[in-house]
Amino acid sequence: MTTRHIAVLAFPFGTHAAPLFTLVRRLAAAAPDLRFSFFGTAKSNATIFSKPEGGRSFDDIKSYNVWDGLPEGYVFSGNMLELAEFFLKATPDNFNKGIAEAVADTGARISCLLTDAFLWFAGDLAKEMDIPWIPFWTAGVCSLSVHMYTDVIRSTTGMAENTNQTLEFIPGMSAIHVADLPGGVLSGNLESPFARMLHSMGLHLPRATAVVINSFEELDPTIINDLKTKLQKLLNVGPSNLSLPPPSNSDDSGCLPWLDKHKNASVAYISFGTITTPPPNELAALAQALEASGVPFLWSLKDNSRHLLPEGFLERTSTTGKLVSWAPQLQVLARASVGVFVTHCGWNSVLESITGGVPMICRPFFGDQTLNSRVVQDIWQIGVRVDGGVFTKGGTINALDLLLLNEKGKKMRENIGVLKGNAIKAVGFNGSSTENFKTLLELVTI
Repeated sequence: MTTRHIAVLAFPFGTHAAPLFTLVRRLAAAAPDLRFSFFGTAKSNATIFSKPEGGRSFDDIKSYNVWDGLPEGYVFSGNMLELAEFFLKATPDNFNKGIAEAVADTGARISCLLTDAFLWFAGDLAKEMDIPWIPFWTAGVCSLSVHMYTDVIRSTTGMAENTNQTLEFIPGMSAIHVADLPGGVLSGNLESPFARMLHSMGLHLPRATAVVINSFEELDPTIINDLKTKLQKLLNVGPSNLSLPPPSNSDDSGCLPWLDKHKNASVAYISFGTITTPPPNELAALAQALEASGVPFLWSLKDNSRHLLPEGFLERTSTTGKLVSWAPQLQVLARASVGVFVTHCGWNSVLESITGGVPMICRPFFGDQTLNSRVVQDIWQIGVRVDGGVFTKGGTINALDLLLLNEKGKKMRENIGVLKGNAIKAVGFNGSSTENFKTLLELVTI
């Protein structure tokens, strides 16, 4: 039998390549006879492949570095979007060269393209090669729906400046406001390479053999059922953190024993992911709120931001708080003592909060985060957005009180407990995500 050789095309920025790699690892574990060639930039691949899970090497997953598109002598300006736009200009030629190298290396033709959904041109590549194209959307279905409906949104709102207008003309989106939409849909430079990429993606996804998403059907049934009428297949296969063996992350800072000393649902866990840090004035306001409220807190904050905290804050809160440069987030959110998660509302963090059963205080920054925070607050009712969209001392104290001490907070914990139960069922025996993963496995092995 011919070896099935899957080409995996990553979008090597932000938290895109890692979830795609997680999906590939699941497929490789389920079908050991598959061969995967994983394409990303040298920098992205070095990060992804640096720590094999449990010390094992990935014999059936080989990484290939593709050109990042940066001109010779380029000096990074600090703008990640600029890096992404250089990369996009280098596509698809850089991927074509990498694929040719992988085919020559292995002697096996490519049998399927599994890609980040951003890379819409993969649909053309797959058509030329006469193989399936399976894009993976790393965020939630609400943002996917927005990109599928971009032209409808633009024509219906008339590119209106009325940011309070809601999207009731899209199934499942009546609570979403124009102001919640990611940049590039109605606001910002609609002709930028990034905005054009997202628009093209929304137009091309109906051609895909299947669109895979790290979510579960029971989370957004109205939106999912609508998208199923527009896509050939929509396969919710998550939450991925429940579908793989538990991570063996170390806890060098002793977060977990520290949490175990606290009462149930009493601690605030604060983390803004690997990319985002709030501006200095907001960090100071958040610290002041934690100190004034006396709420026990575990705060994951990069070392290079510590100097932005109020003078003496760490000493004054040494009995109530713990500041670390990194925390094992999945295990932290699973601890009974954690009562609220203060988050940027990136999709991975939202899913991890749901599977941990911990309500959220949301301070979104960019991309789909504002959209996610609206869904968290007004549709699922499992958290709140900070007043005015930024951390202030008073607004943050109010949010902490609401979630930790108020009846509304108790109700949010009940709501998120229901979603957690649905997530566990989805990845269980005969669960919706389990069945969808079986379908995905069939598609990549055709």
